[in-house]
Amino acid sequence: MAGASDKPPLTPEQVVEQLRVLREQIPEFVQLPSNEVHQIRREASVTIDFTSAAITAVGSSEIVQHAIGNSPEELHQAEDELSRWSVVENEFRSILRGVTLANLMRRHRLGRVVLQAYHVSKQLVREEAHAQLLPHVEAMSRIKKFGRRRTKPATEVDPQKPAQPPVPAKPANAS
Repeated sequence: MAGASDKPPLTPEQVVEQLRVLREQIPEFVQLPSNEVHQIRREASVTIDFTSAAITAVGSSEIVQHAIGNSPEELHQAEDELSRWSVVENEFRSILRGVTLANLMRRHRLGRVVLQAYHVSKQLVREEAHAQLLPHVEAMSRIKKFGRRRTKPATEVDPQKPAQPPVPAKPANAS
């Protein structure tokens, strides 16, 4: 990677600052609630072939143009703009993946070192000369070392049906 960049690497805070400045300059940048995104996504999912056929229909009828308020040229411009911003979206995905993997590598380096420190400390506390490590080793032993363990989902109780207490069994000879 020689000659990749003569500029010093940015700090995380500098990257965030630059991203916020960039965000302010992106036209139509928006954050929407999930339910709105779901509604919008359906109409946004039309195929390229359908879009082309619709633009052709708009071009062949003045009535359709007036009804939708767009000319075929405007729709072609919208297609072009979408295509160009899709390149930006893909580049952001690539950058996000790179940042995510860089953080994974950072977590890996840190995790490897702290696990090594734990194992060395566990060995050392066996000797009286290193008794000062004992509370730290005990604390590390109590704490969950690895996060994100899978847990079985709790069985949900139907809120419509109240939980029924178990019915006591009748003795066989009781009538």
